Amino acid sequence: MTRVSRVVITALAATAALFVSSCGSSDPAADGSGGASTAATSAASPAGSAAGSESSAAAATSGGGSSAAGASADLSGQKIAAVFSGPITDADYNALGFQALEAAKAEGAETSYSESVAVADVERALGEYVADGNTVVWTHGSQFYDATAKAAQDNPDVTFIGEFDGKPENQPANLWVIDRNFHLGFYAVGVLASKLSKSGTVGYVGGLSLPFSYSEVHAMEQAIKDLGAATTIKPVWTGDFNDAQKAQQISTQLLGGGADVLVGSLNLGAVGVFQAAQSKPAGEAWVTAKYTDKSSFGKEHYAGSVIYDFTGPLVDILAKTVGGERTGYYPLGFDTGVTVQVPDGVSQDVRTAVTEAMDKVKSGEVEVARNTEPIK
Repeated sequence: MTRVSRVVITALAATAALFVSSCGSSDPAADGSGGASTAATSAASPAGSAAGSESSAAAATSGGGSSAAGASADLSGQKIAAVFSGPITDADYNALGFQALEAAKAEGAETSYSESVAVADVERALGEYVADGNTVVWTHGSQFYDATAKAAQDNPDVTFIGEFDGKPENQPANLWVIDRNFHLGFYAVGVLASKLSKSGTVGYVGGLSLPFSYSEVHAMEQAIKDLGAATTIKPVWTGDFNDAQKAQQISTQLLGGGADVLVGSLNLGAVGVFQAAQSKPAGEAWVTAKYTDKSSFGKEHYAGSVIYDFTGPLVDILAKTVGGERTGYYPLGFDTGVTVQVPDGVSQDVRTAVTEAMDKVKSGEVEVARNTEPIK
């Protein structure tokens, strides 16, 4: 087992233990998803933040999606810095980013990083990394995009990688953009949730009511319509991606209102959704999660997760930069870093339906609309 894998497993256990002991106190700003975060912790000094020496492939998944294990490139001579919005031990969005950075290091790059960086501090962190002679600087989280684009314009000799939900306008000539396309994964989750639900009511538990979150709900609605099902989605936002206590309260209310599947779009707040589901017998309440395998929070209620791999995309982009391509648009999808993991505890017919949904999106047979219309 690699160092990063051990860190992820330890963090999952620690998070669950923290919820039990403290009932989910959180920092509402420490959003690892790349939403509108305003984290209070400052950036670590680049000089003292060298990454570890081992790399780790993304979590094993079923269905479509790319494998980080196949990503390979000679990155010798490249000096790459990364900026993370939360701790790299979060077993979530930032842990995935750190795995990707470690993979780059395994391919010969010199790497460094800052974790738990606030939006207000990212411009300073970027400036320090440029001054330190990095050839590539990557910001992991769409809340950093504007600062990253500005830094790219101000430093044309450095290549930057930013993340965005969509295809931005006026993209600098030295900036790569990773489009996270969250709505694609939630189309397949919509199929999963609708097929699992016996009551015909599915709850969606989000953090902040941001455009990407609206697109997730609308994508689920499209999936249900495509199935010809009558499933109803009840979306609720906690106001915080990491508040497990609030997530548990809202999830309990959704279950009381007839929902028997809870779709989580949270970071550490996911613990609270599983805690609420445990009030129901196995098979009467299901939970889906996002970013990583969160089955350790409650295997008997775990219906699956939208799994994201940033290792393959990052190494692919870095290889292109070595070849002289300093700008580009890299959309994530079911063949480039996204899949829906469905455990064996879910019936085969449901798992097959989810795989078929992913295959249809990947082949172009189904086009999932990116609908960011606010939900009242």
